[in-house]
Amino acid sequence: MANHKSALKRIRSNEAKRLRNRYQHKTTRTFVKKLKTTTDKTEAETLLKEVLSMLDKLAKNNIIHKNKASNQKSKLTKFVNSL
Repeated sequence: MANHKSALKRIRSNEAKRLRNRYQHKTTRTFVKKLKTTTDKTEAETLLKEVLSMLDKLAKNNIIHKNKASNQKSKLTKFVNSL
């Protein structure tokens, strides 16, 4: 167990950040799945904007790698254009 006040605070803040990151990552994955199952083009286009924004935020905060975000954005855009 940590002995210093700052180490205890670091443990608390790390846990809070971990939960926030997990929530954001899970929410984004849910939206990606929803987008992939969509068959309506107009609905997919509106969802795509939202998902691209979410992926950018995850990459910016280093929750996912920037290349992974870019790859997913590319694949999702291709999917929506093919509808």
